[in-house]
Amino acid sequence: MRIGELARLAQLSPKAIRRYEALGLVAPQRHPNGFREYDDHTVRLVREIRSLNRLGIPVEETRPFLDCLATGSEHIDDCPASLAEYQRTIDALTTEIDALTARRDALADRLRDAAHRHSTTRELPWPRSTTVVQPLLEPTDDGAATHLPGLRLPSVSFACTDGVPTDLATSTGRIVVYIYPLTGRPDADLPTGWATIPGARGCTAQACDFRDHHDDLLALGVRRVFGLSSQDSDYQREVVDRLGLPFTMISDPELRLADELSLPTFTAGDDELFRRITLIIRDGVIEHVFYPVFPPGRHAEQVLEWLGANPIESKESR
Repeated sequence: MRIGELARLAQLSPKAIRRYEALGLVAPQRHPNGFREYDDHTVRLVREIRSLNRLGIPVEETRPFLDCLATGSEHIDDCPASLAEYQRTIDALTTEIDALTARRDALADRLRDAAHRHSTTRELPWPRSTTVVQPLLEPTDDGAATHLPGLRLPSVSFACTDGVPTDLATSTGRIVVYIYPLTGRPDADLPTGWATIPGARGCTAQACDFRDHHDDLLALGVRRVFGLSSQDSDYQREVVDRLGLPFTMISDPELRLADELSLPTFTAGDDELFRRITLIIRDGVIEHVFYPVFPPGRHAEQVLEWLGANPIESKESR
């Protein structure tokens, strides 16, 4: 076969194959007219070189594997020299990983210091993060909240970040309770598979959006704004302090509200968490529900739009 056919079978460019020839890794037969002729064995050699290179072994260092085949071995790594090359490459990669880890940790230290620079909360010993940021995945409406409008809230006392226990069932007027899975910290690992769960990520952005529109919500007649999650109050206080949140966070570690109202939840790692949902509550009764919530970073604006279209005055005047 000619070089074009070899390139197609091996999924490589002719230029790469010529480089292999220049390094003496493959040797085609040459016709009197100068044309190169390749056989099926060369196809295997080229494929093996490509595969090894993708694992991090430089093309120039693949010779021990090809020599192993040349001795009649069935596999490229049946020989001691091949195993030694594996180990050499592993050692080189380990050194590179250590260097990258040191750089990541240095950046993480700077991130933690910057995040707490203006914080009055005692800094917590956060683990370093290995989370890769991915685009937010939009959740779908599974119908898990259709039963909620019109329900009266159960009388349950919750711990809050302001130190005052709160029973949402005794609230008067209109309040907004946005329920979220968990708020992450800078430089902290999230549950396994977090980025692949639609609707999971975005809690910090949502908190900041309610912070930035807090005064607008009050101006439209909202008495109180609450955030609610299953995280404990100490964890939530750090978030309130770091983000400068002007509202109270409610802690429901046992998911009692989910049990009482059959709120939607999901599992991440070993934890059962609330799905993101927002309740508009009036005099202890659920007046309106936002579910699913997306995008979380602009959700306060969605609440404001609904409040503007449903003013309390118009209902009380009827």
